[in-house]
Amino acid sequence: MKRPTIADVARRAGVSKGAVSYALNGQPGVSEATRRRILDIATEIGFSPSSAARALSGATANAVGLALCRPARTLGIEPFFMELISGVEAELSARSYALTLQVVADPDAEIEVYRRWWAERRVDGVLLCDLRTEDRRVPALEKLQLPAVVIGGPEHTGNLAHVWSDDAAPLVETVEYLAALGHRRIARVAGLPSLQHTRVRTEAFTQVCRRTGLTEALTVWSDYTGEEGARATRRLLSSAGRPTAVIYDNDVMAIAGLSVAQEMGLAVPADLSIVAWDDSPLCRLVHPPLTALGRDIPAYGAHAARLLLAVIAGQPATGTQDETAHLTPRGSTAPPRGH
Repeated sequence: MKRPTIADVARRAGVSKGAVSYALNGQPGVSEATRRRILDIATEIGFSPSSAARALSGATANAVGLALCRPARTLGIEPFFMELISGVEAELSARSYALTLQVVADPDAEIEVYRRWWAERRVDGVLLCDLRTEDRRVPALEKLQLPAVVIGGPEHTGNLAHVWSDDAAPLVETVEYLAALGHRRIARVAGLPSLQHTRVRTEAFTQVCRRTGLTEALTVWSDYTGEEGARATRRLLSSAGRPTAVIYDNDVMAIAGLSVAQEMGLAVPADLSIVAWDDSPLCRLVHPPLTALGRDIPAYGAHAARLLLAVIAGQPATGTQDETAHLTPRGSTAPPRGH
């Protein structure tokens, strides 16, 4: 499915491209009946009148699209996406490109956004986030022949260019660190189970816990919000064999978990050690400051934008591994009480 053009509208209507331009731009030169027929055909095949000028000239939009399938309210409180977007923006603005951002309700709505952007010449390419296992957005973008870069991988990216970071090694490092401190009951508050990076982290957590003999290790699911992170923590800390250490899949949930532990009268880190994924200023502002897995997220976004601009310019799609997150111990981790 290629992006509809003025030539497609002209062919269907049996008129010249000039007549289509007149009709779409409201100029004289065609009858009202012909104008109406052209507009109907343009709507039917997904060609927007607002894209007529760019389509005729072959000009680029000088814009990149990013559609996020997340509740809009979570974007303002999760540092990861703000830092990622800041890196994307820095790279794009240096090349006089704009970023078009839209929040969508589900993957089907996201695919429709891509179709509309491509048909209307709104963007020259897109960044795809939150890669899922067997992600139907990937074949949809391949079918559209819309230049794209997946932020994630290396699996399930199809023929699309992608930039990714190892999600397994940092989790292994964290579990081994907690085990070395003496923790035997370690839990993980994970993100959305449908996401590819969550699956990779879960498999790595299961394998390293099995290898190190941590038979009471447990993963519970959440949605990255503070509310769900707090709820998951409360359940874990109310259980009979409560964990002595918890790893969270983002900083927002980790801070919520710290609050719950303190609310329940547990001392951090004496009674409970906490580790956050994706270090951020928030992790350093709370007391005690959180041990965290961190990497340069703005640089990650800049690398993804740079790769997309290369794909837009006609360079072959490639896969690039980015920096691996590293563990920074702080005041929220220590040997368990009595160890």
